Amino acid sequence: MSRPKPIRDAVPERVHIESLDAEGRGVARVDGKVLFVDGALPGEEVMARRTENHKTFERGETVALLKTSSLRVTPPCPHFGLCGGCSLQHLDVSAQVAIKQRQLEDNLWRIGKVRPQRILPPIFGPSLAYRSKARLSVRTPKTRGALVGFRERSSNYVVDMNQCLVLDPRVGQRIPELRALIGKMQSPQDFPQIEVACTPDAVALVFRHMRPLADSDLMHLRQFGRDHDLQIWLQPRGPDTLHPLVPEQPPALHYDLPDYQLRMRFDPLVFTQVNQSVNQVTVRRAMALLRPQAGDHILDLFCGLGNFTLPMARLGANVLGVEGDARLVALASENAAANGLSAQAQYQVADLTQARMSDFQMAGTIDKMLIDPPRSGAIEVLQSLTPGVSRLVYVSCNPATLARDAEYLVHERGYQLKAAGVINMFPHTAHVESIALFEK
Repeated sequence: MSRPKPIRDAVPERVHIESLDAEGRGVARVDGKVLFVDGALPGEEVMARRTENHKTFERGETVALLKTSSLRVTPPCPHFGLCGGCSLQHLDVSAQVAIKQRQLEDNLWRIGKVRPQRILPPIFGPSLAYRSKARLSVRTPKTRGALVGFRERSSNYVVDMNQCLVLDPRVGQRIPELRALIGKMQSPQDFPQIEVACTPDAVALVFRHMRPLADSDLMHLRQFGRDHDLQIWLQPRGPDTLHPLVPEQPPALHYDLPDYQLRMRFDPLVFTQVNQSVNQVTVRRAMALLRPQAGDHILDLFCGLGNFTLPMARLGANVLGVEGDARLVALASENAAANGLSAQAQYQVADLTQARMSDFQMAGTIDKMLIDPPRSGAIEVLQSLTPGVSRLVYVSCNPATLARDAEYLVHERGYQLKAAGVINMFPHTAHVESIALFEK
């Protein structure tokens, strides 16, 4: 992206909004150049003021609505528009899902030149109080008390907020108490962030701190945990320094996959899906598409804690889960043992941007695969795909890299894109997750 040039004192102008971009901004075309307009929705006529000039596009903000979309709603959160945590609260929730589905289909065709034979029903759940994992920023400006929350849009400033409606209410409704707690610390500026991890029966807060804590700080943190029935953890340096403060031996955090009688244990810093109700449906959808059964040999790439590995093993398949994070692999192995599936589920640490499928050895020929890669996709490992893989389920967090990888699978490796659909893992944001089925 070119370095932006601020536009000052621009005169507002009338523009027509054609669509939404990947960050939830309205897209208009003015004098042959794309203009991204914050706060505008498709079909609207707005007065927009240009704010930044890039080489190939410009950015602007909505000054006034001239023609309002029928899909526009009143945002539930008073901080919407300033807070960078959400970008689509002004759009009806059903319309959010429909637009994400359109973005997925557009990316598959525009980038990958492929179309799914079947559009899957969208996966969605509650639109508020859904977020069980988050990283809250902490700032202590001289002009006001401690700030705890998400950053402002396109800024490193932290929003002066008193609640978050998308967070688990046990945290989202305690922002004022967290601000007061930070304000009591001897050096509040030494706390850059608070990691949040929630389960149905526990909430863990990880306080990152840059210097050793005073006895009074430890006392305040312990009292806060006891008063609000929270697990309080400290992280003075890297992830390996994570340790509990109160309780001294907290019960393990976990989420359940009741369809498969599975309990998945994790620590507060490792990756888990932020929306557990949607995650349960996603796992169910993945199993229905992949059809794991006794006798199958399945490779699960980017397996994390075993979110998909263990359901496949529970259904009788032999599964090898591969993940680049050794800490996640250790937890995944513990979860396999705790759920009585060590014989069916094995794990391996590997850098999947460098590895080839020939690096992964199973007792039988790999005939099915599931991949759940990061935003960069999985093209490196897919280029070494072995011929025996007849069915592949791809869970994506970026429709653009899914489309790129789909182009390779369909046009270079002879697969068909049998089905695809969106997963609304992050309501009120422009983040698009999806799931797709490829078959030989």
